[in-house]
Amino acid sequence: MRDARDIIIRPLISEKSTELMEQNKYTFVVSRKANKIEIKRALEEIFDIQVKSVNTANFKGKAKRLGRFPEGKTPAWKKAVITLAEGSKPIELFESR
Repeated sequence: MRDARDIIIRPLISEKSTELMEQNKYTFVVSRKANKIEIKRALEEIFDIQVKSVNTANFKGKAKRLGRFPEGKTPAWKKAVITLAEGSKPIELFESR
C-alpha cells in the first residue's frame, strides 16, 4: 500500500470548491493512479475524518505554446471531490491566525 501523502497531492482551492465546502464537500488533486478506495483511506488517515463518498475526474493536459516553441503540454491530473459523513468534523484547509 502506498503512503497517504503520495496519494493526496494538495487541496484544490477555487471559487467552486469553496462553495462546495458549505455542503461538506472538499476538492483535492490526487495521484492519477489512485482509485476511490485508496483516496478514501488516505483522507481518513491524514485528516481523521469519516468520508461518505468519493467522486473522481481525470483531466487531460492541454496543448500550450512555450515562448517561441509551438509544442508543449500542461500535465494531466486527477481531481477528487469527497463528501464527509454526517457528524464528521470539517477539514481545516485554511490556517486561522
